[in-house]
Amino acid sequence: MSTSNRRTFLGTAAALAVGTTAAAAIPAANMEKKYPIVHHVFFWLKNPDSKEDLEQLIAGVKTLSKIETVRDLRVGVVASTEKREVVDNSWSVSELIFFSDLAGQATYQDHPIHQEFIKKCSHLWEKVIVYDAVAV
Repeated sequence: MSTSNRRTFLGTAAALAVGTTAAAAIPAANMEKKYPIVHHVFFWLKNPDSKEDLEQLIAGVKTLSKIETVRDLRVGVVASTEKREVVDNSWSVSELIFFSDLAGQATYQDHPIHQEFIKKCSHLWEKVIVYDAVAV
């Protein structure tokens, strides 16, 4: 590869990397504007060592995406990040749901799919904490 072509290639690659990084940030910013209501739930399993219980809870949480007012749903488990005093990694499964408005979040609460999830999965957890927030 000639020096000129190499410089062009490296310049193009660098520009592509910067553009990709910038583009990756756009969905997060747009998500906040489009779906300002956030419902974040943390579940502690009764049997934290049970893979079956974990899989059943994850599958149950994923059914909530079928509720028409749920704009985006993310399901997570504890990440193997650095142990620090401010990090709580005692939970088993998290659910992060985005709504367009408070009315959508209220619809979700009473929705038959949500009620069925609670009925089928509540025996799996010993503790649940909910954090609801609105973007500012």
